[in-house]
Amino acid sequence: MKRTVSLHLVSLAAIAAFQTTTPAFAAEAAAVDAAAVDEATRQDNSGLVDIVVTATKRETNLQDTPIAIAVMSDEDLKKRQVQSLLDLADGGIPSLRVATFESRQTALTVGMRGIVPGDANQPAREQGVGVYIDGVYLGRQHGLNAGFLDVQRIEVLKGPQGTLFGRNTEGGAVNIVTRAPTGEFGGRASAGMGNFGAYSGQLRIDLPEVAGFSFKIDAGLQHQNATTKNPLEGQVGWNYFHRYGGRIAARWEPTNTITADFSADIGRDKNTAFLSQLINYNPTNRPIATLAQIVANGNRLPSGFVAPLPPLLKVQPDRVSTADIGVPQQPSVGKTFGVVSNIKWRPFDGIEIRSITAWRTVSDRQFDNSGGANRTPTFLPNATFSRYSLATLDQRQFSQEIQAVGNTETVDYVLGLYYFNERANDTARTPNTNRWNADGTAFSIVDPVTYPLAVTARASIAFAKSYAVYGQATYTPEQLESLHVTVGGRVTRDDKNGQLFTVNGASTNFTFDQRNTRIDPLATVAWDASDAVNLYAKYATGYRAGGASSRSLNYRAFGPESVKSYEIGAKTELFDRLVRLNLAGYIMDRTDSQVDFNFFIPQTNGTVRNTLETVNAEGVTKIKGIEADLTVRPTDSLSFGVSYAYTDVKIPPARNTVQEQLNASLTPAVTTPVFQDVYVVYTPKHAISGSIDFETPVGGAGAAVKLHLDANYSSPSFTFDNENVKNEKAFLMNGRLSLADIPMSDNGQLLTVALWARNMFNESHIYRRSNANGPVLGDYANFNAPRTIGVEATVNF
Repeated sequence: MKRTVSLHLVSLAAIAAFQTTTPAFAAEAAAVDAAAVDEATRQDNSGLVDIVVTATKRETNLQDTPIAIAVMSDEDLKKRQVQSLLDLADGGIPSLRVATFESRQTALTVGMRGIVPGDANQPAREQGVGVYIDGVYLGRQHGLNAGFLDVQRIEVLKGPQGTLFGRNTEGGAVNIVTRAPTGEFGGRASAGMGNFGAYSGQLRIDLPEVAGFSFKIDAGLQHQNATTKNPLEGQVGWNYFHRYGGRIAARWEPTNTITADFSADIGRDKNTAFLSQLINYNPTNRPIATLAQIVANGNRLPSGFVAPLPPLLKVQPDRVSTADIGVPQQPSVGKTFGVVSNIKWRPFDGIEIRSITAWRTVSDRQFDNSGGANRTPTFLPNATFSRYSLATLDQRQFSQEIQAVGNTETVDYVLGLYYFNERANDTARTPNTNRWNADGTAFSIVDPVTYPLAVTARASIAFAKSYAVYGQATYTPEQLESLHVTVGGRVTRDDKNGQLFTVNGASTNFTFDQRNTRIDPLATVAWDASDAVNLYAKYATGYRAGGASSRSLNYRAFGPESVKSYEIGAKTELFDRLVRLNLAGYIMDRTDSQVDFNFFIPQTNGTVRNTLETVNAEGVTKIKGIEADLTVRPTDSLSFGVSYAYTDVKIPPARNTVQEQLNASLTPAVTTPVFQDVYVVYTPKHAISGSIDFETPVGGAGAAVKLHLDANYSSPSFTFDNENVKNEKAFLMNGRLSLADIPMSDNGQLLTVALWARNMFNESHIYRRSNANGPVLGDYANFNAPRTIGVEATVNF
């Protein structure tokens, strides 16, 4: 059987979701038109779903394509009650790691295969895994947690995607694909409610085609009250969110050779961080300072001592429902907006020309008072405490991509040009909102009018331009149609510069300016050993652009990091297509690893500054892993699956420039270079996800009872680059029971009623932990969300 495979950039190629219990695993690095995918998807009643994708008038079975990828369909998202990208933090796709930045929902950390940046939410910092919506790259971590709007599938491409996706995809890429207009009247409306005051609603309306134009309207709303209460009256608690947004999409087909898709979307996300809890006290066994010692030392904590524990502050090693100390807090507010044009022209058979043009903006206003008295500054008589992180980030980006996708008798190819232009700026101030009395038995609230007047800890602006030309071709010899050889390459030019113009309230003029040219090759050899077994070997590279940290005291620049990947894989369908087993093993060498050294440094005005320096670690970071994905459908009504990821990372020590700066300020100064062990964050050595689905018809009118259960396990992992402390293992279960497709009328309206639960056994674990203030107080941690349950009704019309 001849396989025609054409790998495309971002939204160009085709991937659809297997309609089975767990995300299906396949390998085509992009997305085709949604309607074409749906039309090409066939299901054999006696076995697994056969996914066929089409691009440039070709059909490709995803099992035949030589790249590892997880695809989570809209049905999978619904079964797991996934409303935003953060819900995938439960490990539903073991290779994909999602976490909050700090404990905030305003920005997400997204990683894969040991490539997980700890702090990439600044204007001049970059992600290690690219996130896309409909093929458009999202340049910032802010805005990634917007509520989903009629998502058709989520594609998770594993491993470096430097040739076709370019910069900042050294760990992989996540492509969120929304559903396109159909040109026929129809739609879906859903509403739901749950515990913690939750309510949600979604609306999708497809309008009939008129004069070659088809339109679709989407709207969504998600709300949840805080899962941890704030004792301060009138103030919002922790893990609260209120998200809403809308999208208008249009498709114009003036001729049978031109398809033009246009869309505009807007999103709003109000949320609060997860609470930081003090989980131990004085873990380093230092002497405890007395009030008299503190007063005698000028109301400062004596060196080498730990602060006394105020009566109101509690050590709480388990997740709490109410914070020990109330603090002023309002929701952070994130705003996103985007417009996209995707035009396809087929001038003649065998080639398609595509133009993808996009403009996107992100605006974020952060209000994070998650620490209370559980984090520094520590207790001092009559001193202020509870660090309120007030920050802003504004970003705008423009991208343009031109592609030519085609095939000859023996070659499938893609050629492209890419341009990206970004501007981003940020500010931050950290006032203390509470004030202790003399002995820690009570506190008062600092006048809120003074919060916006606090000293500006940092203010910066950064600019980035990226240019790329790329090409890739797959050759299948006429005499040996089971062999497929793919080669490709991408040349990228990055121009980045920025200015840090305020540090600790003082005007500065720290700048950085970088220009880098990068070549990323790819080579793959694939062999169809049989109709049911496909083998491949792949070499690929990727990189993450350099930059500078706006949390730095002097805007110290750092260079790009890069990775080389060697991968082998097998894709099999066994026992008359009742079993699908996909395997992949890889080794990656990463050089110039970007490592963060983070310190919370007390200031003379009583506040605490988050100082962070980023350096390129010397030596080579060694990453290796194994991924296995099993899907089984023994009967028409039962299916189950298991996915496993093993990841091992060894990173050499890195030079700690922050500690060197602190040592240089001592008397006498210490100038010896400091090398320190460092760690890769949010990368468990073992992660596994399993699920089971059962379906049986009822009533004889097409209705069915459906049951879904999934369980997700992750072993402990580090959560800070420079802290030798891990979070806890996690085991989360989700479930959904529904009575689906109940006929409501003769015109095809169908009703589905469902009961769902996330973290159904109310498991509690620490997902983020720090010992940064251990020497003066104790370790603090953030816990996962408690059990949430709800009911939902959906009408398809």
